[in-house]
Amino acid sequence: MVKVSVLYPNRANTKFDMTYYLNHHIPMVRRRLGSALKGVSVEHGISGEEPGSTAPYIATCHLLFDSVQEFQTSFGPHAQVILEDIPKYTNSEPLLQIGEVKL
Repeated sequence: MVKVSVLYPNRANTKFDMTYYLNHHIPMVRRRLGSALKGVSVEHGISGEEPGSTAPYIATCHLLFDSVQEFQTSFGPHAQVILEDIPKYTNSEPLLQIGEVKL
């Protein structure tokens, strides 16, 4: 199993519309990726390491797939539509990390 993590850096003046993200973007991603997507979770950053400090990421999304190939095959045909939706909910430029789930 692999996890595709989408990390939205929290910089000065970062805007993120969590309502749009949860009600529009994520459902659209689910529809487009179909059965290749095995699970999804979304987190809203509330703090950094020190209590009360700014979270390094304003939001993170974790998508589960059976393999990197499953991710690439399902995402590729829809990449443009998915990526073009980003400015509708944030001005943060997301980072992507693909990891192999070990536990």
